[in-house]
Amino acid sequence: MDQKAVLESDKSSQRRSSIDYEAAVLQRYGNAAQEVESCLCLPVSYDRALLKIIPDEIIERDYGCGDPSRYVREGETVLDLGSGTGKDCYIVSQIVGANGKVIGVDFNPPMLELARKYQKSIGDKIGYHNVEFRRGRIQDLKTNLELLDCYLQDNPVHSVADLAKLEEYQNKIRHEKPLIADESIDVIVSNCVLNLVRPEDKKALFAELYRVLKRGGRVAISDIVSDEPVPEHLAKDPDLWSACISGAFLEEDFLKGFEDAGFYGIHIEDFQSKPYQVVGGIEFRSITLTAYKGKEGPCIERNQAVIYRGPWRQVVDDDNHVLPRGVRIAVCDKTFEIYSRAPYQDQFILVPPLEEIPPAQAAVFDCSREQRRHPGETKGAGYKVTSATASVCCAAAPTCCP
Repeated sequence: MDQKAVLESDKSSQRRSSIDYEAAVLQRYGNAAQEVESCLCLPVSYDRALLKIIPDEIIERDYGCGDPSRYVREGETVLDLGSGTGKDCYIVSQIVGANGKVIGVDFNPPMLELARKYQKSIGDKIGYHNVEFRRGRIQDLKTNLELLDCYLQDNPVHSVADLAKLEEYQNKIRHEKPLIADESIDVIVSNCVLNLVRPEDKKALFAELYRVLKRGGRVAISDIVSDEPVPEHLAKDPDLWSACISGAFLEEDFLKGFEDAGFYGIHIEDFQSKPYQVVGGIEFRSITLTAYKGKEGPCIERNQAVIYRGPWRQVVDDDNHVLPRGVRIAVCDKTFEIYSRAPYQDQFILVPPLEEIPPAQAAVFDCSREQRRHPGETKGAGYKVTSATASVCCAAAPTCCP
């Protein structure tokens, strides 16, 4: 290779290594808010009854890969990350009803403009107004970018001193007027957006999801994953990145991101067998998962047990509890409560103590104890009851014996 070719190669490498992911996404989706770009979306089956009130302009310019709205319930406060044209927000608004609330967050001004264009008319049609849209980065749900824009219009930055004042103002609004407050959301939904976040910001993204959810809240996320690691030359292609391809999570890394952030009960709800795209032999496909927040807190002993129903011989949960099929296993009160709710409630038989121990009187659960719970622990040491003999049973009800 001659010197000129080497220089050109180095320049090309520098351009790829300095790619501005955020600018690439802003430009592409800003254009896609004004002109339909069919290659940015996957065919998704929505409840058609919920689409009737949504204008074609919104539907045609919506770009997603799944339907997280089906995991939302009436009365909930829902946050849609990367809300785009607002289609999912307007679908969810009808599901949560007048007592629910929907907040859409997007970074792209043209998308927000389109979403807000029909906000009043759609609310009028359904009979209530429970949707709002806010501008922000989904990896930083504390900074309200519209407040920051207003500040900059009145206080342009011309010096280092001005920059310091801007940073001071940003810190102030992050604490006093966060875009999304701590533990204020029941459900987070997102449709093919997490992959667009810069690689260095993805850990912060998962942390923000966890921060804004209420204890017991959950996420329902549709996104693109890859079946093999994405090589560097693809990851630094701005066209592939903004097309929801080269920024895709590796399948197992997508789930691990939620696990590392503290979520539990992570469940793959949908896994598309047909790839969205295939590039260099790597398959990119849509996945939808749900996950829950709320396993923090002390472990206290209330003499509770759980029995795993099967069908597996044994399973291991997110806290490394080993649960053999059909065996009474001792658990703390926190774990007992978690197993009583989604997504676990159908997998376990819950065995509460015969005499309830008030939480204030409960001792600390011994995590090093024998895993099996003897029935006498839940019944109590003085339990010596005899309900009836076999002869009494048959005399009272002759048909109960063969």
